[in-house]
Amino acid sequence: MNKYVLSVLVKNHSGVLRRVSGLFARRGYNIESLTVGVTENPKVSRMTVVVCGDEYIVDQITKQVSKLVEVFKVEILPAETSVFRELLLVKVKTSKDSRAEILEISNIFRSRVVDVAADSLVLEATGDANKLTALLKMLEPFTILELVRTGLTALQRGAAVFGKEEKEKSDA
Repeated sequence: MNKYVLSVLVKNHSGVLRRVSGLFARRGYNIESLTVGVTENPKVSRMTVVVCGDEYIVDQITKQVSKLVEVFKVEILPAETSVFRELLLVKVKTSKDSRAEILEISNIFRSRVVDVAADSLVLEATGDANKLTALLKMLEPFTILELVRTGLTALQRGAAVFGKEEKEKSDA
């Protein structure tokens, strides 16, 4: 089974997330990752949904989601022509002896320190899933106290604007 990233433009109002995620649940499809945020048009939100399946299953999901009244457009984002990112916050146990080494690892992965305490550091990192997983693997020996990862967010590369016509229609 392959992973597919769907970009979904929806009306920005209450209940839309429940409707879309409910459709997945009713059909027995698992959502691997889901992020939602408002677009440059405050009346439109963009959902990035990661699902596993074969081409037939993903085609069925796309068709079913497209039928929802609140949905303007659905598109599968190809990995070759898209940018994918996640955000990671990780709290690592530190001591006087380990702090410098943790900061060095943080610099290598271009993460930022967002909180410092006597016995811990909170790091913020963005990147693709492989980069964040590699960072976590490097931090494991220092004891990871807490971590949280956002779901995947994605945009297509280049000048094309996904759903431009649909966004403009929602302004009318």
